[in-house]
Amino acid sequence: MTTPTAAALIERSNRLGADPKNTNYAGGNTSAKGTDTDPVTGLPVELLWVKGSGGDLGTLTAQGLAVLRLDRLRALCDVYPGVEREDEMVAAFDYCLHGKGGAAPSIDTAMHGLVDAAHVDHLHPDSGIAIATAADGEALTAEIFGDVAGRQRVAWVPWRRPGFQLGLDIARIKAENPDAIGCILGGHGITAWGDTSEEAEANSLWIIETAAAHIAEHGRAEPFGGVRAGFEALPEHERRERAAALAGTIRGIASTDRPMVGHFTDAEAVLDFLASEKAPALAALGTSCPDHFLRTKVKPLILDLPATATAEEQIARLHELHVAYRADYQAYYDAHATASSPAIRGADPLIVLVPGVGMFSYGANKQTARVAGEFYVNAINVMRGAEALSTYSPISDAEKFRIEYWALEEAKLQRMPKPKSHQGRIAFVTGAASGIGKAIATRLAAEGACVVVADLDLEKARAAAAELGGTDVAIGVAANVADADAVRAALDEAVLAFGGVDLVVNNAGLSLSKPLLETTEKDWDLQHGVMAKGSFLVSQAAAKILIDQKLGGDIVYISSKNSVFAGPNNIAYSATKADQAHQVRLLAVELGEHGVRVNGINPDGVVRGSGIFASGWGANRAATYGVAEEDLGQFYANRTILKREVVPENVADAVYVLTGPELSRTTGLHIPVDSGVAAAFLR
Repeated sequence: MTTPTAAALIERSNRLGADPKNTNYAGGNTSAKGTDTDPVTGLPVELLWVKGSGGDLGTLTAQGLAVLRLDRLRALCDVYPGVEREDEMVAAFDYCLHGKGGAAPSIDTAMHGLVDAAHVDHLHPDSGIAIATAADGEALTAEIFGDVAGRQRVAWVPWRRPGFQLGLDIARIKAENPDAIGCILGGHGITAWGDTSEEAEANSLWIIETAAAHIAEHGRAEPFGGVRAGFEALPEHERRERAAALAGTIRGIASTDRPMVGHFTDAEAVLDFLASEKAPALAALGTSCPDHFLRTKVKPLILDLPATATAEEQIARLHELHVAYRADYQAYYDAHATASSPAIRGADPLIVLVPGVGMFSYGANKQTARVAGEFYVNAINVMRGAEALSTYSPISDAEKFRIEYWALEEAKLQRMPKPKSHQGRIAFVTGAASGIGKAIATRLAAEGACVVVADLDLEKARAAAAELGGTDVAIGVAANVADADAVRAALDEAVLAFGGVDLVVNNAGLSLSKPLLETTEKDWDLQHGVMAKGSFLVSQAAAKILIDQKLGGDIVYISSKNSVFAGPNNIAYSATKADQAHQVRLLAVELGEHGVRVNGINPDGVVRGSGIFASGWGANRAATYGVAEEDLGQFYANRTILKREVVPENVADAVYVLTGPELSRTTGLHIPVDSGVAAAFLR
């Protein structure tokens, strides 16, 4: 049961975390002190409720709180071995926990427990970090937050890595400054406190808003300098077209060491920064707040060509800059690593900036990639504020390294769950709003893939995507696969949403069951346009992306038993399925040198949930075989070797296996999913 103290803390945390001006996603922490009944003794016990490690303030629940006994936490001061061994104190927090369940205590627990205030907020607001990273941040703090009586309402705390010693420092500063309501943490963020939850929240917001107002009133009009000619933002259509053209190459650059999912933004703040004179120098200084650079790396890769350069020129230069970036990152690691440092985690950029176009950000999954981009926008805002009042001066590379390769951060990474088989992969599935396509999209999303649900009906595509989760999991796009421009537009949406494409499933289809003499030219063209031509157009457009990425990939054709079986009254459909089947073989040969595997699946008798069967095909096939339409599924099952009906999920299982790690050396293969039709055995 949540106590009133904890409930008020959660409400305050959610309010603060809901507004990005207060803190970034999963950044900062809040706490409250109070009493509860000890379940063993029945006596009152003083407790600390504090946001646990890895949680997000905006979505915090009771399960995200760590609950500790204050007497035991404060007693740690008596055994504290000093700053050189302060990391040992994190493990000691476990011995202060009260009750079962809850979150793991974070590195900032000491700050909350040792500060003599009932309620404490530690946040990462852009305005506060701007003061914290200004070259004369201490003087600015005194100027901005002093009152008419000369009392300092907000104290300055020089940079110190988060930990037990920082908690002791802030506790001492509060004790020495009884009028203070909070402090600016050099290079990092803010901390505020209060006797009540409402007072702590009000003090936090006052610091944030006062800093923002001071920057707005006293800051330079052009903190980033003038605009560089040729580096201005391209018109929206042009920059998104250029972003799509560059996305495959940039994702390949970011995925040299390990596959990454991407996110793209052309937010005004990003475009204005990239057009400015100071952008190259400021970007090279890197970010400062630990929450920022842990997700963005210490600095981005920034293209040094104007927006007026051609895509080909930009791609060539990006490859050159990537080589230099990797060498620079290796030098950074070598300069600061010790014998006990974790191994280098990869030397590729997580943020790639293209003037006139926007920002590409990367992570192990879409949410991580999106949040990395949001954090770099925070960093831009911080640099703007610092440059408006002073000079941006982030913490040193040595201090950044101490956090990036901190043993505690490494332990956190090692505790992360093992990734699912398709995590980091981006799937583009045509005809995915219903039937077989929807089952495939559902299975791939369940295995960790990001999924683009492509369908002729945009609303149905979006509805199917929404069933799979939010836009960090799946999006729906319109895709008339018989139209080359529509196919390119759909794949452009895919790469702008997730960074690229790894796995393409040609599933879109339709069928008209007619004998030869009744099959019209229009019937023939319609079916070949959607399946034979459509598969060709999708594979062709996707292959360009796959080749640019240099990450290999998969193309899967949902063909049919009819590609090899000569059934009656089915000339147009079966012929186009044979065309698809041979495309598999042809493309397997052609794309193999790029690591792209091309395979096919031959289903049969997938009646249940099938859009094709529901649109009249089922009635025609039932009439052809002389059975009732409602008995068609069982009819197909009865004529098979296994006597088992085939459903869409069976086809989805085959796609999962073909595109998973177990068949990584298989290409040019057709897998029958038909319960065994001897006449369709592959020879």
